[in-house]
Amino acid sequence: MIDPNSPNRFDETKSTYAVRGADAPDLANGVAAIRNVLATLPARPGVYRMHDARGDVLYVGKARALKSRVTNYTQVDRLPKRLQRMVALTRSMTIVTTNSEAEALLLEAQLIKRYRPAYNVLLRDDKSFPFILLRADHAFPRIQKHRGARRIQGNYYGPFASAGSVNTTLNALQKLFLLRSCSDGFFNRRERPCLLYQIKRCSAPCVGRIAPDAYAELVADAKDFLAGKSTQVQAKLGAQMAAAAEAMDYELAAILRDRLRALTFIQGSQAINADGVGDADIFALAEKDGVIGIQAFFIRGGQNWGHRSFFPGHTADVPADEVLTSFLSQFYEEVPPARQVLIDRALPEAALLEQMLSAQAGHKVVIGTPQRGDRRRLLDQARRNAAEAIDRRLAESTTQARLLREVAELFELGEVPDRIEIYDNSHIQGTHALGAMVVAGPEGFRKNQYRKFNIKRAETAPGDDFAMMREVFERRFARAQEEDPDRDRGQWPDLVLIDGGRGQLNAARAVLEGMEIDDVVLVGVSKGPDRHAGREIFHLMDGREVQLPVNAPVLFYLQRLRDEAHRYAIGAHREKRAKAIGASPLDEVPGIGPARKKALLMHFGTARAVRSASLEDLQRAPGVSAAVARQVYDFYNAR
Repeated sequence: MIDPNSPNRFDETKSTYAVRGADAPDLANGVAAIRNVLATLPARPGVYRMHDARGDVLYVGKARALKSRVTNYTQVDRLPKRLQRMVALTRSMTIVTTNSEAEALLLEAQLIKRYRPAYNVLLRDDKSFPFILLRADHAFPRIQKHRGARRIQGNYYGPFASAGSVNTTLNALQKLFLLRSCSDGFFNRRERPCLLYQIKRCSAPCVGRIAPDAYAELVADAKDFLAGKSTQVQAKLGAQMAAAAEAMDYELAAILRDRLRALTFIQGSQAINADGVGDADIFALAEKDGVIGIQAFFIRGGQNWGHRSFFPGHTADVPADEVLTSFLSQFYEEVPPARQVLIDRALPEAALLEQMLSAQAGHKVVIGTPQRGDRRRLLDQARRNAAEAIDRRLAESTTQARLLREVAELFELGEVPDRIEIYDNSHIQGTHALGAMVVAGPEGFRKNQYRKFNIKRAETAPGDDFAMMREVFERRFARAQEEDPDRDRGQWPDLVLIDGGRGQLNAARAVLEGMEIDDVVLVGVSKGPDRHAGREIFHLMDGREVQLPVNAPVLFYLQRLRDEAHRYAIGAHREKRAKAIGASPLDEVPGIGPARKKALLMHFGTARAVRSASLEDLQRAPGVSAAVARQVYDFYNAR
């Protein structure tokens, strides 16, 4: 992956100009700023960033020849209205030169993901793709689900479209190949087989129920299956089952029969017939009523590993070819491409995308638009799915828009809310306390904008829900005033829902009044009599209390918002509590890393024994130098 901060790969220059009247978009000033940059631009490949008067990134673009590409922005009569507005806001530019246009394309995707510019097509998807990982760092390899960076040694299979699809496949693979899924620590502690062995989902290598060479054969079969050789695996299992039946080893024959059923389940669960396709990513684009949807199918070894719909943002007045090109470059910034990428239309920059993806993947990647055969059939199916996904999204957005209008009427907002923030606190008798904020808008929950607030002020008494709410609101809105004082970055809420009654509402209101913020609408949500869902009471700022009919759609919507905040707060609290349980008092000692902490614990047995040890005893611990021993001793005793 290209590091945009590496001085060895790129030359970066920034040209900033003080322009009068930058508070109001001014096309002439924008063109003047761009022309000043042109004077020093090289005719080399690279990436340019356009900034507004505040320094925010408006747009990230790449070019084969920077000077020629940026010159186009000075010819405003030829630009569409969208780009004219962008030029009018431009007050400075940052230029990064690269060695090739393919490098520029990859860097452009990285910078778009980092800055989320307002005038770029954006891949609106904050979910990483799950993989199946067959580890290679143990004598008995483990099979597991994996997300994130692929640093663990082993074979990765994916991407899968969703956690559900990978979990279904993983469960079937465990039944089929009986590979262990437990952690190494759990594996090493076992003295007898666990439940997975009893339900025939593991071969129990932890207690020697299978020989190493037999387990290695299961691993080899799993690799063959995941590589697309399912027919060979099926034939092998069938022959083994027949041989066991002929030898009247009916118990083994029954086990092999169950494994064959698991294999048949995986093959039968494929909603898409992709025999003979091999490894391919399939993308089709559909457009309706101003909404662009892209459907993706992931085929590996002729097996369907799921599909997902995407709805890129900022696509108004952008040609479909440009949307798909930008989408693909951003999508593959983290996801490894298949050897075939099949798209439903020819792209002008397909050869450039091929070059970028091949360099990124380490093998040749071919982008094609088949016109007939099985591959064309899959593309047509993807296109139908894209169109149907748009219809569903339009129907959902219509319902969502109606609900938001009802919310605006219910709470007497000036207009339909674009950003709703919901707050909740979580703690157990005051311990591991934190506050949580979730965000919702017309498109649904904005999970990349969720925030958690660790309650850390000394004056916030443990278990004081009102004080916790005050701390959360002070920190949240102090930051908003600092980062978005003009309220034009979309960081200020149109409505705030607080999971709590009149007391929590008054605590939050007092904070905003102290900050001289008087235009944020606050509503407290309490569960009402007997704390039954459906009997919620909504506490308004003027003292009124509103209760909705139990079957009102807007009530269900507000309950979903409240429940999401509660779910996020509880999850964050559990994560914080789990970290605290696994923490050690030695973590507080500065300069003591994992290796030295382990050496001290292995020598003394407990952290309490380390704390009460003499300096001489500390110095005798293996792997602990005199300086470290002094540091530990002084930390606990020189107070």
